[in-house]
Amino acid sequence: MKRALLRFTEIKSFTSGRQVVNARTRLLCLLLLCSSLIAGCASQPQSRYSIDQDIGPTEGFDASRVPDAVPRYEVRTKAGNKSPYTILGETYYVLESNEGFKQKGIASWYGKKFHGHKTSNGEVYSMYGMTAAHKTLPIPSYVRVTNTDNGRTVIVRVNDRGPFHEGRVIDLSYAAAQKLGYADKGTANVELEVINTEGDSTTEPYPAAADALPVGHGYYVQVGAYTNPESAQKVKKMLEGWAKDPVLITRSNESGVTVHRVRVGPFTRRRDAEKLHNNLQRRNFGSPIILVRPLTEKAVT
Repeated sequence: MKRALLRFTEIKSFTSGRQVVNARTRLLCLLLLCSSLIAGCASQPQSRYSIDQDIGPTEGFDASRVPDAVPRYEVRTKAGNKSPYTILGETYYVLESNEGFKQKGIASWYGKKFHGHKTSNGEVYSMYGMTAAHKTLPIPSYVRVTNTDNGRTVIVRVNDRGPFHEGRVIDLSYAAAQKLGYADKGTANVELEVINTEGDSTTEPYPAAADALPVGHGYYVQVGAYTNPESAQKVKKMLEGWAKDPVLITRSNESGVTVHRVRVGPFTRRRDAEKLHNNLQRRNFGSPIILVRPLTEKAVT
């Protein structure tokens, strides 16, 4: 802006002892001044979130009908499991194993501010789902959370990092917090207990035996989940350029948010799915996870 003002002064001309400013030059100087002001405004940092203060749903919402997360074996994702990592000057180390993990502390929740944005492992956050953020548990992990103030219990799937407020041990989705009875209060005293899914035949839909698939099911490698259908189609085309197996997109509505999931498969052998999963991780391609899904699941063309 100062340069524009100096430029404005330097280009003045004097005629008959009086200062005369050419109209064209005056217009040029005004344009320079406006450009400087616009550039200054544009340089201000913009938040990725549309609201500053987090809130819950503005419309009525009843979480009592939302089912808990169903524990199943999943391969640990590369995304979201960087260790160590540093946030706000504090360094955290992701646990090598979550077996036998228990913890007591304060739980909080996050809602509309983060709704529709990506979590630490690249999934899309829904405040209506049964998910959670934890600072050090491997992603994904399944955790039984008990509100010690009222005895209520829920099961959530950890797919995000946080909370980074002193004294808080877990950040639950709004739905999970409502089911535990503390959505209106903001925080609650809780006890956490990890549900071990490795080699557990009771977890669904991933069977304990390597290839003991339920009838009519197959292994799929999910590469990513997107709210933008064009992004899903772009990833699908990239995969079709080198993947030997079928690439498909499924679509589902999760409490008002349409999610498009890009998957490769089906595979009849788990080791084939794991081979592709590892290949994708080496290529830093998406956020791959292995799932068992019905063969009849409809795909989007």
